[in-house]
Amino acid sequence: MGIALFALAIRLPRLGERPMHTDESVNAYITGELLAGGNFHYDPQDRHGPLLYAVAEPLAKLLGAKNFSELTETQLRLVPVIIGSAIVLLLGAGVEMFGFIACLIAALLFAIAPLPVYYSRYFIHETLFVAATLGLILSGGRTLQKSSISAAALAGFCAALMLACKETAVIHFFALGFAVICGCFLKPREKLPPPKTVAAALGVFLFTAILLFTWFGRNWTVFADLLRAIPSFAARAGGEGHEKAFGYYVHLLDPMLILLLVAIGGVYVAVCDAVSGTRKPNFLLAVYGLVIFLIYSAIPYKTPWLALNLWLPLALLCGAGVAAFWEQIKNPAGRWGIGIAGAFLLAVLATQTKVFAFDKPADEKNPYAYAHTGEDLLRLPPRLQELGRRNNLPNPRIAVVAADAWPLPWYLRTFSQAGFWQPGQETGDADYFITTTDVSDKLAARLKNFRPEFFGVRPNVLLILWVPETTNAPPAPKKP
Repeated sequence: MGIALFALAIRLPRLGERPMHTDESVNAYITGELLAGGNFHYDPQDRHGPLLYAVAEPLAKLLGAKNFSELTETQLRLVPVIIGSAIVLLLGAGVEMFGFIACLIAALLFAIAPLPVYYSRYFIHETLFVAATLGLILSGGRTLQKSSISAAALAGFCAALMLACKETAVIHFFALGFAVICGCFLKPREKLPPPKTVAAALGVFLFTAILLFTWFGRNWTVFADLLRAIPSFAARAGGEGHEKAFGYYVHLLDPMLILLLVAIGGVYVAVCDAVSGTRKPNFLLAVYGLVIFLIYSAIPYKTPWLALNLWLPLALLCGAGVAAFWEQIKNPAGRWGIGIAGAFLLAVLATQTKVFAFDKPADEKNPYAYAHTGEDLLRLPPRLQELGRRNNLPNPRIAVVAADAWPLPWYLRTFSQAGFWQPGQETGDADYFITTTDVSDKLAARLKNFRPEFFGVRPNVLLILWVPETTNAPPAPKKP
């Protein structure tokens, strides 16, 4: 409990300072539609499941938001903050399966390390997915050991939550199933759960998945959308502009190289223990971690937040390695040495977390800030407000012309007359225009009496605010 509260305290400060990533702004828009009384409609084209919104909507409503324009970064990011801290708490339930020291080390790594802290402050699905995965591992392990119907039901519930987060759940189901099959060849051989236990898990899984994907029974067309998602995500796996080399995730974890080495020690211990018939869960975890690492590395499409899925087995295996060293070294001086080395490593991780999650969260050199919205865009809303005040336009009409306008809908959410058009579409008259740098000839003719002001939206991506030459306002201040 203490480590979980510590994790919460680390994640809470300055939640609203980092600019909203495009993915966060899309998720915020969907949440805003739900707040306004809409229903969730699963979109297989570049969207994910309903769980994030099922959690975010009631929390935002509890915090006073009634629609998209009233949402704030802090309200939305509280969802992954709370769930990320709950992961640390949930690791306490794994002591029986993985051992006290292994779970303690894993909890500390989740609480302090930059990767889980950064994405626990990011309004996307990944943190919820990892929490559900840990729940499935713990409840599934208990089901295998005890053939408990209640544990099986909980496992089915967690598996449904995984699928309701992201479609990549099928990768993890395969990896976990493969690990269980490998475990069947080791002694002591465990009996498979009886049919009624399997039926309980399957029944709860289907009921929960259907309930969430149909948005509590309000949208039954979702099943056709789920079928359409298969070719969509097969194409996405090919890269679609996000192709990375096989070793991308290893390179991403370079700052935590010592953890990787300790985790390798944990894998060695797990294999040795499995051969001798003890600590089988560590072996199953090692197999699961290896399989998802190979699959995620082999798929061309890679983004840094997907590495969070690798962090769960890595942290637990690192804990297993530390536990093995602790048991082998009996003298107090050696254990003091392990403790001091561990404290030093945690201090290094905490320093990295401060830099990546708080000091430079949107910096181009930050390995976790992937295609991130730049801080320069934060100048745009106050600039529009200033222009409106000086020209007696309390509600200016703003025409945004861009093939991909995100995250502008988030930053213009308080301007009720902001509209969005694709290049080539007729916008009509507007007080201000916002375009990308490739303005069409037709629109350029309309903007001949406007002056441009430039705003960086992402690395190497500019937006132009077009202000009438007659506007009664000084030029926009330059970025410091």
